[in-house]
Amino acid sequence: MDKIEITFYKYQGTGNDFVMIDNRELNFPKENTKLVAFLCDRRFGIGADGLILLENDTNVDFKMVYYNSDGNESTMCGNGGRCIVAFAEFLNVFKKETTFNAVDGLHNATLEGSLVSLQMLDVDEIKEKPNAMFLNTGSPHHVQQVDNLSDFNVKSEGKKLRYGLYGEAGSNINFVEPVKENTFAVRTYERGVEDETLSCGTGVTAAAIAMHKSGKVSANHIFIKALGGNLEVKFKVTNTLYSEVFLIGEAKQVFKGQIACSI
Repeated sequence: MDKIEITFYKYQGTGNDFVMIDNRELNFPKENTKLVAFLCDRRFGIGADGLILLENDTNVDFKMVYYNSDGNESTMCGNGGRCIVAFAEFLNVFKKETTFNAVDGLHNATLEGSLVSLQMLDVDEIKEKPNAMFLNTGSPHHVQQVDNLSDFNVKSEGKKLRYGLYGEAGSNINFVEPVKENTFAVRTYERGVEDETLSCGTGVTAAAIAMHKSGKVSANHIFIKALGGNLEVKFKVTNTLYSEVFLIGEAKQVFKGQIACSI
């Protein structure tokens, strides 16, 4: 069994935390799902909700490769997207404005201090379900309004819906409660993590759009309170199309380190 030493950075965006690795020289063993899961393990590894590789791209500034904490490559992660923008700027890949490639296509972003504005996918299909909505904002999301969100058992109820309603492929499950005008609290059960996370970028984006679509809010600038902090979602609406969707919030480097691993 070979040994390698990996240099990594830890980033967080509203409490959603990620192991970030500069893989522009393609040294990381990308197919080793056990290694990714080990690095994300909070007891035996570094600890994170996911792992993100920053790689070169021939057409834009860089490429984002995202893995859930179970070790499997996954769909788009909004908070991870904001964190990799901050990481790329730290590595001098760009200044202030960037375009990068992710699993769901190209994303534009701007960075001012620690505040990242990340353009998300356009959304033109929203499925209405009993007491909920389903839409894709780079990842699939179920959005359901509940009462007494602070006391709600997100892990238990989210797990039931994640498997019971959406099968093995699953969906992320978001529970939403109005706080005040144009402001909502959101808690999310994330597939792949298989637990509640402190924040989910694609989830709060989905929640904001779903609340607008359902008529719970008329504004196109919505404020979200996640357990890990505050986020904003802006968009334009034309007929049924939600375009120029931006997820806005802070992304910060927590620390840098090295870890010895067996592969």
